[in-house]
Amino acid sequence: MADTVRETERKYEADGGGALAAGLPELTGVGPVASVVERDAVHLDATYYDTAERRLARDGITLRRRTGGDDAGWHLKLPVADHVRDEIRAPLAEGIPRALRGLVRSRVRDAELLPVVRIETRRELRHLMDEGGTKIAELAVDEVRATRPSGPGRAASWTEIEVELAPGGDPAVLDAVDAGLRRAGLRPSAAASKAARAWTETAPEDETEPSADKPEGKPGKKKPADKPGDKKKPASGAKGGKAGPPAPPTALEAVLAYVTEQVRAIVELDPAVRRDQPDSVHRMRVATRRLRSAFRSYAKVLDRAVTDPVGAELKWLAGELGVDRDREVLTARLHEGLSGLPRTLQLGPVRARLKIWSHARRQGSRKHLIAVLDGPRYLALLATLDALLADPPTAAWADRPAAKVLPKVIERDFRRLAGRIDAALATPQGAERDAALHAARKAAKRTRYAAEAARPELGKPAKKFAKRMTVVQDLLGDHQDSVVARGALRDLGIQAHGAGESSFTFGLLYGREESRAADRERELPALWAKAANPKHRRPLHRK
Repeated sequence: MADTVRETERKYEADGGGALAAGLPELTGVGPVASVVERDAVHLDATYYDTAERRLARDGITLRRRTGGDDAGWHLKLPVADHVRDEIRAPLAEGIPRALRGLVRSRVRDAELLPVVRIETRRELRHLMDEGGTKIAELAVDEVRATRPSGPGRAASWTEIEVELAPGGDPAVLDAVDAGLRRAGLRPSAAASKAARAWTETAPEDETEPSADKPEGKPGKKKPADKPGDKKKPASGAKGGKAGPPAPPTALEAVLAYVTEQVRAIVELDPAVRRDQPDSVHRMRVATRRLRSAFRSYAKVLDRAVTDPVGAELKWLAGELGVDRDREVLTARLHEGLSGLPRTLQLGPVRARLKIWSHARRQGSRKHLIAVLDGPRYLALLATLDALLADPPTAAWADRPAAKVLPKVIERDFRRLAGRIDAALATPQGAERDAALHAARKAAKRTRYAAEAARPELGKPAKKFAKRMTVVQDLLGDHQDSVVARGALRDLGIQAHGAGESSFTFGLLYGREESRAADRERELPALWAKAANPKHRRPLHRK
């Protein structure tokens, strides 16, 4: 079983020993630090693992097996924000624990995890205490020796300081200590982590190390690298060797930036989904839908002959994620409806039946979802997306200016949405209208995503237009959620009746959902008339 600890820390160093050789500065009285308590020194021995291409290091992730100290075991550190990481711990074992392997699978894929660096540390600990005698931070002076477990390499040694916030502590403590350490001549460490510094400083003399490591914290968006064969336009206005203003982005550059962002989101959210982090399934599903929608909307930029099969796999993945996400949304909606009823109208064990129903669905969906993420089909999809980014399949409009192409795409998707809404409003109430409104909802989402993809190039007009489409999508989404909720309430009512329980409450909730859906249908014409006003689309074409 793996445990998670939120780690908030900062690292420091000094030139040639500097302040460290002269001893630590006095921290008593610095900010909320009322006293400093020295602890016994500990000896730590850690071996860090990565792929041959150092895929974990490139994403600011570390995986190690460490002995010594009070937290010996396997540690996986995942970036959360600047200076903040989640450390997932598992007991000592000879091989990498299965739970930790799963959390790095989206980065590692089928590559082998190898021992790349060994770090031995003599750590002197000091607890920083507040006036009440509570530990608010921990300061460690680390004497480090690094080697490479296999292959050529040098030994490296250095001393550094780590200051780690106590669990639940105020980050302002670190700011105060930071000021005290800087006044004493220390500076923030230039290395991303011990492992990053160890890799660099133990490199053989003839090894050229690429600049791959990133600062600790949340990885930012990666800009797609230039690929062989990419077309490069000269800077406009360049004369006599002087660089002019950069050429305006092409449609391919704009769309590829958005596609890269969504692929990155899928990869980064994979471990969060495995850890059952709040909203992670929803966010990962949204990324798959945005990606698939971009392929469909921008089919004249990225060749559909290549993207259509990828889109089919993204649809599959979104569906698998939906097993869990739809359960979350539906359960929350049913609980909300039940909470809105007076106790006198909650007849029979309705809460217990809803809990059993929800738990049974959750157990099955979670197990299935993890199996999907561990399966070959999902890994093959990730590999396909990597290949697509490495060699984008261009179509006819790829080299045209983004400012000309993107508005045309948004307008086309908007007209498709308008046709679906008109068709839905012309359909008599009932199951056929429900289906037509659901189709309109999907068209609204696609139009919104097309505008969001264009926002970096078209700016505020695209942002405002996307917000208007979101309002339409939300109304249609609430209507569809009511359709799904009514189906679940009918099933629950049948189960209750079959068990000899009253089905009155489930029938009452069904009626309320029916009324709620009717309200959305009455609101749609006026809402759509406002959102569809041509004046909202004109600014998209003015750049």
